[in-house]
Amino acid sequence: MKYPLENLTDTEFEKLVALICSEILGTGTVVFTDGKDGGRDAKFYGRANNFPSKSEPWNGKIVIQAKHTDKVNASCSESPFQTILKKSVLPAIKKLKTDKKIEFYLLFTNRKLSGIQDAKIEDIFDEKTEIVNRLIGLETIELWLEQYPSIVKTLNLNKLLLPLSFNENDLKEIINSFSKVDKKKGDLPKIPKRDIEKKNKLNNLSKDYFNNVITRNLLYLEQIREFLTNPINAEYLGKYENTIDDINEEIVVHREEFDKFDLIFSYLYKFIVENNSELNSNRSLVRLFLHYMYYNCDIGINE
Repeated sequence: MKYPLENLTDTEFEKLVALICSEILGTGTVVFTDGKDGGRDAKFYGRANNFPSKSEPWNGKIVIQAKHTDKVNASCSESPFQTILKKSVLPAIKKLKTDKKIEFYLLFTNRKLSGIQDAKIEDIFDEKTEIVNRLIGLETIELWLEQYPSIVKTLNLNKLLLPLSFNENDLKEIINSFSKVDKKKGDLPKIPKRDIEKKNKLNNLSKDYFNNVITRNLLYLEQIREFLTNPINAEYLGKYENTIDDINEEIVVHREEFDKFDLIFSYLYKFIVENNSELNSNRSLVRLFLHYMYYNCDIGINE
């Protein structure tokens, strides 16, 4: 499975690296806080579990560094990474060596790494630092994520793979049209046999999210219903029904990959806004419509 690791934050990637090191080195992997790290995101002192091999594992002071990029298809052969090596990594290793805090060095990156480039970089490290080292690129990280699925689950990496195949352009058209309507607070939506507490439990939607985010929008939901059921907006109602069918199917298929329904709302919101920059001025309406879908029992488990 290939995960778009470029969509992780630097901190999330560092956590990913730390969890991998806990497996290949050991649970004694020590992670450092964000900020100036002196060339270390983590360390492991002692005998490694199975790295670089089970028969001949490293044994000593192992320093771990993570270098993340948000660039898609980035490569270790590109000049920006070479600059990082020369101006950041190598000086840091030399300083750690002077302070006697390093015997082995592990550098992780989510950039692609070819065999030729790997050999060149190892030669540079050997020549400049005389420290035993390994550069771990994207391909090896992907292999380890298959080998250690618990890491995928812990970091919820499957959220990066949600195949949202619905046509968000339909929803964009609906929202843009609805934005021209004067917003008026009304009564709470009168939906027959509504047991919202039960629905929230079934979908694992947190009380905090419902009380602090969705509740604020409840007084506008009836207005959306009136808008969609108005015969003049029959075209938009058709687009809405197609959209909820697509979204709901994806949620059902991938539900186990999200701990709380809060995360699904967050992902859907970001997906829609990031793919439709013209909705920036109507961002609140994106959430409003998603909350309407949920409260109206169009998405999520109802029974």
